[in-house]
Amino acid sequence: MLKTRMNRFALIVLALVPAAVAQDSTPLRLSLKDAVALALRQNPQVILANLDVSQSHQDTRIARSALLPQVNGTLGEGVHRFNIETAFGSKFPGLAEHAGPFWVFQGGLGFSAPVFDLTLWNRYRSSQMGQDSRHSQELTVREESVLLVVSQYLGSQRAAAEVDAAQSRVDLAQALYDQAADLQKNGAGTGIDTLRSNVQLQNEKQRVIVARTSLETSLFALARLLNVDPQRKIELADQVHFFDTPQVSIDQTLERAYAARPELRQLLNEEQRAGLDAKTASQERLPKVSLSGFWLEQGLTPASIIPVYQYQFDVNVPLFTGGRIQAARDKADLAIRQLKQQEQELRNRIALEVKTAAAQLESARSQVDVASLGVS
Repeated sequence: MLKTRMNRFALIVLALVPAAVAQDSTPLRLSLKDAVALALRQNPQVILANLDVSQSHQDTRIARSALLPQVNGTLGEGVHRFNIETAFGSKFPGLAEHAGPFWVFQGGLGFSAPVFDLTLWNRYRSSQMGQDSRHSQELTVREESVLLVVSQYLGSQRAAAEVDAAQSRVDLAQALYDQAADLQKNGAGTGIDTLRSNVQLQNEKQRVIVARTSLETSLFALARLLNVDPQRKIELADQVHFFDTPQVSIDQTLERAYAARPELRQLLNEEQRAGLDAKTASQERLPKVSLSGFWLEQGLTPASIIPVYQYQFDVNVPLFTGGRIQAARDKADLAIRQLKQQEQELRNRIALEVKTAAAQLESARSQVDVASLGVS
């Protein structure tokens, strides 16, 4: 009976699998807005950037915990045996050379807390700046993903328009070929005209094949950016149309780019972190003050348990570190100089991108005006 039910269940599963596969393979019709939203939701690079932000948040929590008191509980039981001479520095006449073995039970709390340590505070501030850098990096990845998706979507629209134009040229070549063949059949045309029309028709059909291949590869690249199942086809929902683009000011656009570009904000945060690291390296020479201790219930038997405790106040002053502190300071200074160079290079690249985009926008405005005049 059980075997019969299992067989029925297997048949049901096998019957449902093709339906599920068929449902997953249905074409995915996307507008440009839908494609951008899908990329921000499931693009692998965006997901990794979000995970980096979460990880930096945990790093900040770890750095903050170093500033807080640490308390741990202990509970143990052990066997002790020690040498009386080594414990007290001499032998005692009439006493054995050792004491024990005896059982010792103890349980209680231990704690430690930093009182004065500027390096811990600077590391916590550095972790907060690192979290801001990860947020800027996430925003950079999101914008790059949007840029790639929009560019690929528009490229796919262009490829689709080229397919339509190529198909219209095929229809025209087919009509001319039919006309030439009809004229030759009625004695008003020559065979060479019909042959030329046929060659032109075959050439246009070849161009259609190339245009369709370009469209398919463009849609494959779009699916890769969107992390879509390779078995699903993508269809473009938006139609190509002309629109007037606004005039832009290079100077204002460049200033806005310097203020809003997340990769530049990330680099500035890294410069602040490097400066804080240099400050932390210098403060390694300062004294560090800490408080620690424990409180235990200890005894040989439950009846003999008494409280024991120890509290200590420590001041640690580094006198000789073998050049470690100076090397850390020099390393931080070199990192600052490196980041300054990267900042200058990034500002130049942003300026080039803004000017290039403005030139391309002006060229697009001219092309739209010319095309609109041609259509009219």
